[in-house]
Amino acid sequence: MNNIAYVALACGIIIGLGAVGACIGIALMGGRYLEASARQPELINTLQVKMFLLAGLIDANFLIGVGVAMLFAFANPFAG
Repeated sequence: MNNIAYVALACGIIIGLGAVGACIGIALMGGRYLEASARQPELINTLQVKMFLLAGLIDANFLIGVGVAMLFAFANPFAG
């Protein structure tokens, strides 16, 4: 295998593991939000704001990984 094949494999791994991690993180956070809002309904507004902020940060982390993978795919610094 040459460098381009390794880069394509690395891009797939970056995007795949990033997507799995983001999905697991958002799922755990959503479950904890539902538990917390069921226990203390008066804090729903505060918890909802924090939940959406964290969801955006988790998703931004995944999108940064996609950006790095696209950088490697289209402007490959490792290509000979």
